[in-house]
Amino acid sequence: MGPDELGLVQETFASNWIAPVGPQVDAFEQELAARAGTKSAAVLSSGTAALHLALRWLGVQQGEEVLCSTLTFSASANPILYERAVPVFVDSDERSWNMDPARLAEAIEDGMRRGKKPKAVILVHLYGQSADLDPIVATCAQHEIPLIEDAAEALGAVYFGREEAQKSQKKEDIPPSALSPQLSAISSSRPGVAPGSVGLCGIHSFNGNKIITTSSGGALVSNDAKLIEKAKFWATQARDPAPHYQHSEVGFNYRMSNVLAAIGRGQLRVLDQRVDARRANCAYYQKHLGDLRGLNFMPEAEYGRSTRWLTCVTIDPAISGTDREAVRLALADENIEARPVWKPMHLQPIFAGTRCYGGAVSERLFTDGLCLPSGSNLTETELERVVSVVRKAWKSRS
Repeated sequence: MGPDELGLVQETFASNWIAPVGPQVDAFEQELAARAGTKSAAVLSSGTAALHLALRWLGVQQGEEVLCSTLTFSASANPILYERAVPVFVDSDERSWNMDPARLAEAIEDGMRRGKKPKAVILVHLYGQSADLDPIVATCAQHEIPLIEDAAEALGAVYFGREEAQKSQKKEDIPPSALSPQLSAISSSRPGVAPGSVGLCGIHSFNGNKIITTSSGGALVSNDAKLIEKAKFWATQARDPAPHYQHSEVGFNYRMSNVLAAIGRGQLRVLDQRVDARRANCAYYQKHLGDLRGLNFMPEAEYGRSTRWLTCVTIDPAISGTDREAVRLALADENIEARPVWKPMHLQPIFAGTRCYGGAVSERLFTDGLCLPSGSNLTETELERVVSVVRKAWKSRS
């Protein structure tokens, strides 16, 4: 927690306004929208709720296909099933671990040939890093497919775009695509845009493990004020404007409480410090583990600035003489928690038999990938402990 959360919560208790909605909710929505780079926001009970409401707004129907990143947490895909639609997964690219723009184009074109134009694309900005928005937005715009950005892990990240990367004379592997008018307008405000602010709407999460937290909670952000207004209506049990309780639509209990919004306001004020702390963790690991053969860090794509929400590495058994699981267990033996990277959605039992375009990249990342301890409050002594155990894992196999 930062210096302001407790005072804001005390203000909320003093006002006796505890329940969902209230002045802290209103203020948090305004402040979050400003930071997220959008005109409006609805703070909700979770990022999953926000994603569900986005799909409701689009009118997703049973049997329709929704494209989604495969390398992600299940919350990115579960809301597709809430509406009885069909998830179709898209593999990652090597340089960012995010959705591969070429695979996305392949998936859309194949869907069109099959008479199954995707109803939406859910793009996940993974582990604090923006996906490559320029070509993805251009592809979605070309086919008039709405883009939903799941930025649950990427609040505080920046997307500079390919134009800025080229100005910096950084290597560009894929020819630039024509920008959509929306992205061109937003991109004129360089030095960067926030992941979640470019598509139809963006999703943020304030779960306990995120870079800032309200203990639980999330948000839907958008430049479409009508979308946000309708989301708030649905999130408050779709209560009609009447003096009695009247409901003409199915609603949900998705609104954030005034108390949690107060915490969120305080957390938002220290977001930049949290980003700096996470990036410092990654820099420490890179300095002290970067010489280990077969260990590679999740790349920071040249087109943006990652928050390094989690420091992730891959371990090549053929080169290192060890593997991801051996290192994870060595850390666990010292009471240090580390986890594999996300198991791809197309490998999950609940999504067995679903279509996936590509898959080899995300499967390899899952097999070889490990998330190291990355909390914003890690001390140098704690970081040293992690480094010591990891290095011993290499020595034990040499």
